[in-house]
Amino acid sequence: MQVLRTYAPKRPPFPFAPKGERSIARAYLKAFARARSFIYIEDQFLWSREVVAGIAQALRSNPALQVIVAVPRYPDDDGGISGPPGRLGQHRAVSMLRRAAPGRVGVFDLENDAGTPIYVHAKICIIDDAWMTCGSDNFNLRSWTTDSELTCAVVGADVARDLRTQLWAEHLGLGPDDPRLGDGGDGLALWTESSDALDAWHRSGRRSPRPRGQARRHRIEPVTWMQRLWAEPLYRIVVDPDSRPRHLRRGARF
Repeated sequence: MQVLRTYAPKRPPFPFAPKGERSIARAYLKAFARARSFIYIEDQFLWSREVVAGIAQALRSNPALQVIVAVPRYPDDDGGISGPPGRLGQHRAVSMLRRAAPGRVGVFDLENDAGTPIYVHAKICIIDDAWMTCGSDNFNLRSWTTDSELTCAVVGADVARDLRTQLWAEHLGLGPDDPRLGDGGDGLALWTESSDALDAWHRSGRRSPRPRGQARRHRIEPVTWMQRLWAEPLYRIVVDPDSRPRHLRRGARF
């Protein structure tokens, strides 16, 4: 197990991290580059192109790699002012992933049996059933460069696979021993099949028995061009600030 941290460079500096620390970001980027079969993410926020750029590069480099993401259907604060900046960031991040690998990226949200959206507050990443993280950081620049965060990375097939199969069994409505859960590389097809069935049931007026599972295809509410005029600077300055030193930002490094 490895303990990873984010601390922004501050004045006066932290005595234990005088130049700040971004080991969370560096660990993720190394793990993404080594991914070969699948990357599974549950995250409260997924809205930074600078963060998903490493995943996009891994998708381009590995034609068998698939990405599955579970996020909240609605942001925790989705008001007229607070909502558009986050939606703008998420739309750009998801679009970057889909352009990198059409057909190999699935983004989903979750609902309970009554159809009420489940607010995904998890911060989990599992790669190839070999490496996983769990901690406080989200997939955004704020968590990777600005806020104080702590995450544990674990290398171990038993731990990573057990967690993945438990989560997928719950989200897809499958038994814990269902053989379809055995290979994480088949996950995108499973998630797509389950979410398509549930989406079709909702479109039909929910007249037949409800299909199993919690997964729905995630749809991001569009941001109008007028909203973009003010949402873009608000996103960069307030919602998802980048606290890297200037030389790292120029070099697209962490």
